[in-house]
Amino acid sequence: MNFVYVIEMYLENKFLSPGHVNHSIFWKNLAPVREGGGEPLKGSLGWAIDTHFGSLEALAQKMSAEGAALQGSGWVWLGVDKELKKLVVETTANQDPLVTKGPSLVPLIGIDVWEHAYYLQYKNVRPDYLKNIWKVINWKYASEVFEKECPLRLDALPGASCPL
Repeated sequence: MNFVYVIEMYLENKFLSPGHVNHSIFWKNLAPVREGGGEPLKGSLGWAIDTHFGSLEALAQKMSAEGAALQGSGWVWLGVDKELKKLVVETTANQDPLVTKGPSLVPLIGIDVWEHAYYLQYKNVRPDYLKNIWKVINWKYASEVFEKECPLRLDALPGASCPL
């Protein structure tokens, strides 16, 4: 067995495989305006965002600020922590997926802050890209994932963020 080759393949796949997963989520997170991109959020995810962050605008500002502050390439995520039953905003470097921040984290929105995601339109002005991406976020998809991971229960206590 060629162990050098095996190690090289492991290291390459360790980088490429998460990139595929992250981008698969990213493409589902986007929708043209004519197909609902950027439409106001409704339902249990909207309620959870208001509970945790105060408003959708506050969440967008937080994620945009954290994405702009990320050095180099990476991702900024809105996730649900199924164990703690709350929404979280996290950043990951390079191609690292959200689960590297915790095994109970499920991505709802992942925003690619690698330069390739925005350079043609925004040059090297990442904050402008992050300000405008909210116009095409597919909240319908994020809501579907949230409702699957945190199904609404009629007996959920007021103030609970993930009504499990």
